[in-house]
Amino acid sequence: MKKIFLLLWIPFIGYSQHKGELIKITDMLKVKQMSGLSLSPDGKKAVFVLNSIEPESDNKWDFKYTNQVYIVPADGSAAPKALTTKENAFQPAWSPDGKQLAFVRAVDGKPQIFLLSFDGGEPLQLTRFKYGASGPKWSPDGRKLLFASSISLKDLLKDSLLNPSKSLPKWPMEKPGFDKNKFLKTTTAKADPDGSTEEIRAYLELNAADRKAKVINKLNFQEETTTSGDISFSHIFIVAAEPNAVPKAITKGFYRFGNASFTPDGKKIVFSGSMDSTLHPDRALESQLFMADEDGNNLKKILGAPGKTFSNPVISPSGKWLAFQMGTVSFVDVPALAIMPLYGSTANITVLPFDRNKSGLNWSKDEQYIYFSSQSNGGAPVYRMQISNKKAEQLTASDAGISSFDVSSNQMVYVKTEVINPFEIYSSDASGKNATRISSFNQEWISKKQLSLPVKNTFVNEKGLTVEYWVMKPANFEAGKKYPTILNIHGGPSAMWGPGESSMWHEFQYYTAKGYVVVYGNPRGSGGYGAEFLRANINDWGAGPTSDVLTSLDLSAKEGFIDTSRLAVTGGSYAGYLVAWIVGHDQRFKAACSQRGVYDLSTFFGEGNAWRLVPNYFGGYPWEEAVKPVLERESPLKYVANIHTPYIIFHGENDLRTGVIQSEMLYRSLKILGRTVEYVRHPGGTHELTRTGNNRQRIDQMLRTIEFFDRFIQH
Repeated sequence: MKKIFLLLWIPFIGYSQHKGELIKITDMLKVKQMSGLSLSPDGKKAVFVLNSIEPESDNKWDFKYTNQVYIVPADGSAAPKALTTKENAFQPAWSPDGKQLAFVRAVDGKPQIFLLSFDGGEPLQLTRFKYGASGPKWSPDGRKLLFASSISLKDLLKDSLLNPSKSLPKWPMEKPGFDKNKFLKTTTAKADPDGSTEEIRAYLELNAADRKAKVINKLNFQEETTTSGDISFSHIFIVAAEPNAVPKAITKGFYRFGNASFTPDGKKIVFSGSMDSTLHPDRALESQLFMADEDGNNLKKILGAPGKTFSNPVISPSGKWLAFQMGTVSFVDVPALAIMPLYGSTANITVLPFDRNKSGLNWSKDEQYIYFSSQSNGGAPVYRMQISNKKAEQLTASDAGISSFDVSSNQMVYVKTEVINPFEIYSSDASGKNATRISSFNQEWISKKQLSLPVKNTFVNEKGLTVEYWVMKPANFEAGKKYPTILNIHGGPSAMWGPGESSMWHEFQYYTAKGYVVVYGNPRGSGGYGAEFLRANINDWGAGPTSDVLTSLDLSAKEGFIDTSRLAVTGGSYAGYLVAWIVGHDQRFKAACSQRGVYDLSTFFGEGNAWRLVPNYFGGYPWEEAVKPVLERESPLKYVANIHTPYIIFHGENDLRTGVIQSEMLYRSLKILGRTVEYVRHPGGTHELTRTGNNRQRIDQMLRTIEFFDRFIQH
């Protein structure tokens, strides 16, 4: 028996839902997003990146994304001003004296660092590094910068500075028939298909170099949009903050490093990475923390252990403490926040308990607090953890999401998402009080729109877990009428939705503008509710989460304005999976939509780059006798003969996170069974199509979804 408790919670007190214009599909193109927010050293100004959607060409239907760096007074005394106006710009970083800004811009297809002086003049290109440069971090004296570069195996093998001894990886490249990676050694043989073995190998290597063949020996060969046998490594470099300076490598070898920063005295550099001399990088899931001298010498591991991850190192202002996160190599895990003396023993690690995922770690100047943001219960507030008593204080609203923030002295700035506005910048004191909106990028056009406000409800499921869900009425809601309803499900499965989630802002508002009720929530397995809730769908992707989302719908229907004869269900990725599962077990829906879904777990293990979800959630691999029946039981394709709901299936042509074969299997099976089904592929589309994909395709997918629902649900 489920214990049912209803808690109605109406957010946004004081906000008037005026009768304005309804949200249109093309309003998606008006949404401007801010990110990369950073306060100046004196806390008086902030820089950020503004993402906009603009016409791409003379074709009125095509649009592109643009990214430019802006500056705004932290007190809101003036409007934000663009600092860059030409090519896209990213990753702004203040110099310690606040007189310069470093940022990244692509040059000839590679990222490079530029410097912008606030004394005036055009930005100057600092780096012209052949491997590219990104993620600039200033030295405390402002004379140097750290940056990261991605370097291919082929380049690393022949680079005289990064690999002067022409050494080979110590770990096995896993190419069959070769010991100690001997095949990587330089050969003088000429390419000849009719020649000796060495000449034939040279010919085959030429074919691979000319992209006539892909030779794959690595485990993780699926990228986001294509397959590849190539291997690359990320390394950290240092460069003087002056034109024509030559970068120097801080890290070397056939490993991957990142998240580098200077100690406050500028003498040491702390960074994270994965450095295992025995395992191929695709198999070494652990990550460690390292420290080196400013010139790269005396490299030593600070933290690392088998089966563990250590990440996100942040040094305190005095250089005494190191904050970081530590967890396991499992995907189904909530890493812990911890601190330790930077030069102390690992025996002195202190865990600061907070049962949510954390991001954006930031020390207070007095080192009494660590600030961070965290998805929690439908929002993503900023918190600060007091070191002395190990207690976290919530600083921003529960029903809003903070996607980027910074703290300096007693000043805090942040990008906030809420139902009444998807993105704006706010300023407050360091405790989150006296908040003021200091941007208006979306405010003006949204103020003319009629929005639907969500109402939160909860119930306790059969596992004793409290499940939260939200109900959004149609924008033109009239009391006494019943409305068609869309049950919208999130993916992941560890994602989290709520009023503070930005990715669904427009979709939810558009569906309610079209006259639908929208019901969404966070079933077991969602993030934002702690480790127990996150792991509650282990070995249970189907029945348990289905119970939660359908209970949310059933309870919503009891409020009296939902027409239960006109229901639709939609979702993407894992939610595409759950939609297929639901319509294979329940016949209440008049129409269904799956996007970029997973439908057969054994096939997903082979064709998706997120394949590790299979062993992490189901305890093993498709060939193991104990696991086979579990994967079959949990695969929606097993129940395809039970699907009678009219069904539209979407997949991006280049989506290799979940792979396209399973959607073809589902479509073909339904077609053979004579069911009502339509299949839509978007050329070039990736798994991120609905979030950051081609804007014309984003509009297309949303319109096709609602048009399909309208075919079977008469208003």
